[in-house]
Amino acid sequence: MPRVLLIEDDAAVRDGVTLALRRRGHEVAAAASGEEGLKVLPGFRPDIVLLDLMLPGKDGFEVCRLIRAERQLPIIMLTARGDDLDVVLGLEAGADDYIVKPARGEVLEARIRAVLRRTALPAEGTPAAAEPGPAPVETYGELAIDRAGLVVGKGGQDLALAPSEMKLLLFLSATPGQVFSRQQLLEQVWEHSYHGDARLVDACVMRLRTKIEDTPRSPRYVQTVRGFGYRFGPL
Repeated sequence: MPRVLLIEDDAAVRDGVTLALRRRGHEVAAAASGEEGLKVLPGFRPDIVLLDLMLPGKDGFEVCRLIRAERQLPIIMLTARGDDLDVVLGLEAGADDYIVKPARGEVLEARIRAVLRRTALPAEGTPAAAEPGPAPVETYGELAIDRAGLVVGKGGQDLALAPSEMKLLLFLSATPGQVFSRQQLLEQVWEHSYHGDARLVDACVMRLRTKIEDTPRSPRYVQTVRGFGYRFGPL
């Protein structure tokens, strides 16, 4: 079962989430502050981080940026409200998804599994290899995509993409030129079949563009089709 690092300053929430996840077989390390969480992180080596935004000392936004600077762990932020600016700022800081507190154990479990699947599965629509051997690396301009190895490079340099950024790029590039609505992307990439939040898509696109585009405001790879959604190319 995935190892979970929980960073939450509210003792009641921390204990409740820890108990719910341990009952489902997860190994959980719980930290009451951002500083404590960052200290626990290297030794515990979690598969995913649940991160409260409103922490004393280093807040969740800063902790998220610090984690992202060194490793591309999946991060789900915990927030008391789902309709405020904090969610947008958290997504822009690099979080892959968010959960509104309080959340039932089955909701936590489902969201954790959905986020972790993004790091393991190729984009839907990607053809399977006909015979054993390494799959070819796809090249689009200066961008190179290795679907089997989950590696993306530009100009010969590997790019550090967060799980949601990687899955979004793999999904869009599997069918260059095809336009997908935000709701379609929420369902296929984030696995949100209902109550989807388009901010997840927009924030992820913004972060992805800063990494793969020469000029993020004039994107070449991940393009906006106004009134419809997003597409990859055509180049």
